[in-house]
Amino acid sequence: MNPEAPLPTHLPGIRRAARPRIGLLFSYDWDTLGFGRQAGQFQFDQAGFDLFSFPSNARLVGFDLMRFATRQAQHGKRHGWAGVVSHHEQFGALAAALVAEQLGLPGTPVDAILACQHKLHARRVMQQVCPEANLRFADLEAQYGGEVPADIAYPVYVKPVKAAFSVLARRVDNHAELHRHTRFGRRELWVIRRLVEPFERVARQRLPQAGTAHRMMLEEPVAAAQFNLDGWVYNGRAHALGVVDAVMYPGTQAFMRWEHPSRLGAEVQARALDVAQRFLAAVGFTHGMFNIEFFHDPATGRLSVIEVNPRLASQFSDLYQRVHGIDPHAMSLALALGDDPAALPRVAPVGGAAASLVYRAFSADAAPAMPGAAQRAALARQFPDALLFTFPKSGHALARDFKWLGSHRYGILHVHGRDDAHLRQRAEAASALIGWTPPYADCLGHVPGTGTNPAPVHQLIPGASP
Repeated sequence: MNPEAPLPTHLPGIRRAARPRIGLLFSYDWDTLGFGRQAGQFQFDQAGFDLFSFPSNARLVGFDLMRFATRQAQHGKRHGWAGVVSHHEQFGALAAALVAEQLGLPGTPVDAILACQHKLHARRVMQQVCPEANLRFADLEAQYGGEVPADIAYPVYVKPVKAAFSVLARRVDNHAELHRHTRFGRRELWVIRRLVEPFERVARQRLPQAGTAHRMMLEEPVAAAQFNLDGWVYNGRAHALGVVDAVMYPGTQAFMRWEHPSRLGAEVQARALDVAQRFLAAVGFTHGMFNIEFFHDPATGRLSVIEVNPRLASQFSDLYQRVHGIDPHAMSLALALGDDPAALPRVAPVGGAAASLVYRAFSADAAPAMPGAAQRAALARQFPDALLFTFPKSGHALARDFKWLGSHRYGILHVHGRDDAHLRQRAEAASALIGWTPPYADCLGHVPGTGTNPAPVHQLIPGASP
């Protein structure tokens, strides 16, 4: 097949004649496209809101996850839902599990979702069942904005117990840095509490042993290559969908692009799947899609779990379709119906390599203009297979990006090629059309505020798990 050709509009579906009705919760961006490919074979009811756009995100005020799930279960009962799906990390995956439980539909168990998303609890479980893949960790014994303990050995990696998109996750090298990083203004605290509290209310009832999610934690910092293992669990057994490699902006923790297929060796991928099976079984994850982020140090062979996401990584779904002709969104719908996704047919792949290119600014004055109508039209003509997402921000939202993430992600572009070289050629040409610098290290100038990648650190945090 011509690698320049558009992607197929749909994958041969599941139970097409019946057109079962599915509840889609918090379905945006990649999920809109992914589930849109299946619209001819399913009826979809959608609910939820977009956390990243106003006025939709005003619904954070007073949002109650249990109440939302109960309303959706009532709606699903009235309309005869055959399944319910969400790949939304912050609220959707847990909401879908609650709805499936109330309606008696196939789904990931609620307690398994909680165990994965409560990052401190997940570390404790990991220490019991796959300690060789765990990082040293500890609770940061301070409330939001509280005094930082004096007995921490630096450097450490600090992150929220419950968060998504690497928000507020970063390495700190001394007490002063950690103190500055954990100072929050009134507006920031308002956002943080409303993002965490819906999860907290459910966790207090269903997973009280995990403790509060309204806190941050410390981990051993690691400088090593990162990758994502994507897969699914059916009848309690974990299966690998594939691996996507992460490439960082030089000297930062910020993702520059995601590439598939992976360059990781088959033996390391098999070890990652074994870790996944042990952990997921331990938390009762018997059904559903998963995404697990790993470090791998090729010099030592060390494999370490970064975090476990109990849902499909929707951003990567398109990459698997381009390279393998498999549609992870269709697979998630099969699971929602209780079917084995391995039985789904494939289509011919359109390329041998694909990437999700992430465009970032590291200072407020470095973000380029968003592509205009003429640039978007040129991109559509010359790269009809490309997927472009733009994320313009300003004011408090932009400032929060720099504090919470260390950079501003202003756009993402998906393209493919015959091989790595052709992929890069197309990525650079497409980037030029929209006026953005392609996210390849040797195409970039100095990234402000960055140095060299830190050396691996294997230092025990006082009071941490051994």
